[in-house]
Amino acid sequence: MKTDWNKRYSVEEYVYGKQPNYFFRTVMDTLSPGKILLPAEGEGRNGVYAACRKWDVMAFDSSPVARQKALKLAGENGVEINYHVCDYPDFNCHESVFDAIAFIYAHLPDKQKHTYYRRLFLCLKTGGKVIFEAFSKNQQKYQLDDPQAGGPRDPGMLFSKEEVEEIFTGFALLKLEEEKILLSEGPGHTGYASVVRCVAEKI
Repeated sequence: MKTDWNKRYSVEEYVYGKQPNYFFRTVMDTLSPGKILLPAEGEGRNGVYAACRKWDVMAFDSSPVARQKALKLAGENGVEINYHVCDYPDFNCHESVFDAIAFIYAHLPDKQKHTYYRRLFLCLKTGGKVIFEAFSKNQQKYQLDDPQAGGPRDPGMLFSKEEVEEIFTGFALLKLEEEKILLSEGPGHTGYASVVRCVAEKI
């Protein structure tokens, strides 16, 4: 999988654009700066936005090519982000460190996602927020109509509202919705899509 992502990111343009994800931005604009973790951060668009808003940003991704582009984007914006190259099981942090975690299209195989997401929840402070956006199970309909539609082709990597609610068991759900949206995030995310959006608070 690492090789595939390196190949995808090995182009001059930013595959998912340089602007932050819309949902991530709208939620972040309501929060006071603190320390945030961004798993599967890719080319850095969300981490750079958070850093521009005075957040202390830690990110990781399996692709060293993505990291290079993220650090370049950070430099263009005059900010710094702490970016590690590693996979989910190799990322370690102390408990109760982060004020927020953002999973933005951080898709994982069905047998891994619950375990890896919930493991990272240990790094979140009580009262900390999780911002989550991912393609829903209904994204398959858009993929059938449009071969360029985004999202994993493995249905096990897609989400239902019920599954997201299960993942966030023990959290206060401030928002949980499945929505049809129009994506315009670089060449990698364009057109109509079905996503699940969630904001959860650790209690």
